[in-house]
Amino acid sequence: MSQADIRFERVSKSYGILDVVKELDLTIRQGEFLSLLGPSGSGKTTILMMLAGFETPSAGTISLGGVRIDPLPPHRRNMGVVFQNYALFPHMSVAANVAFALEMRGIRRAEIEMRVSRALDMVQLGAMKDRRPAQLSGGQQQRVALARALVFEPSVVLMDEPLGALDKQLREQMQLDIRALHKRLGLTVVFVTHDQSEALTMSDRIAVFNHGRIEQIGSPREIYDHPRSRFVAEFVGETNLVEGTLASAGAEGTTVELAGGGTIRVQPSNLGQDAGRVLVSIRPERILLGTDATTGNSYPATVTDAVYHGDHLRVQLDEGAFGFVVKTDRKGGEFAPGDKVLVSFAPSDCWMLPA
Repeated sequence: MSQADIRFERVSKSYGILDVVKELDLTIRQGEFLSLLGPSGSGKTTILMMLAGFETPSAGTISLGGVRIDPLPPHRRNMGVVFQNYALFPHMSVAANVAFALEMRGIRRAEIEMRVSRALDMVQLGAMKDRRPAQLSGGQQQRVALARALVFEPSVVLMDEPLGALDKQLREQMQLDIRALHKRLGLTVVFVTHDQSEALTMSDRIAVFNHGRIEQIGSPREIYDHPRSRFVAEFVGETNLVEGTLASAGAEGTTVELAGGGTIRVQPSNLGQDAGRVLVSIRPERILLGTDATTGNSYPATVTDAVYHGDHLRVQLDEGAFGFVVKTDRKGGEFAPGDKVLVSFAPSDCWMLPA
């Protein structure tokens, strides 16, 4: 563990009888981009506010580099914070907004000007330093908020849904810009979001929260390809879930006997050979549609709906015992309700979960 890691040890937060965060143990590695992902009310923003110093834990400790910081006020934690609503002063120029935190720290004027210029150059707003926030676009205002968080050279930057107010195209561009800044500066970034795509795009690791606890933490690929619970499988992306019973697991492969009849071959998982009832997760984009049999799992099905999404078709299927949603790139042609197709997918694209 690095000397500058952040550690939550058995941290809880309650408001009266409402437990928002429950005995959280979490280590945030120095220099990593960690996203706290979850639905509204899952506790992720409360965790960020406790780390920033705007909320006090009801129990447990928070440390940075082995030193407890939970008793310290926000201004002594050396953390930059970026909020969703930007929180810019409308009557002050861009440069003055960015300089404010330095002035409150009693930094000399010459150094303030140097740091502000450098921070604005980082976010490509040096030419707009004399403008007021109202004269900027939403994306530019968010860049000012980011520059303000970076200007005093914090060891950690905390971001609370910072891109939620931006349109889709601008949000995607800002995701790449923030990710590039993180890599260039080597910052530790803790990023709160409820947007699964955003977390998958930007993060080194993702912590998925549900009712104040971590359901799963891991790399974006681990979270998406190998979810450990039904909640994670359904919350992070879209999936098809099929119920069954583990029939066999060994060198020949793993087979699940489906509740509606038939079997499905799946990749080995960590559930063990006595898992009993299980769920099988198959992501919609991993399923092939056609009329010829392929290796792996194949089932005849009927198209019940097909919706055009530009870059793909979203096809709803009825197999008889269960239904499937498939995302196809349309290279196999168009599909219409009533079409008979073959649904095919490899065992390596099927992941077993506890039922």
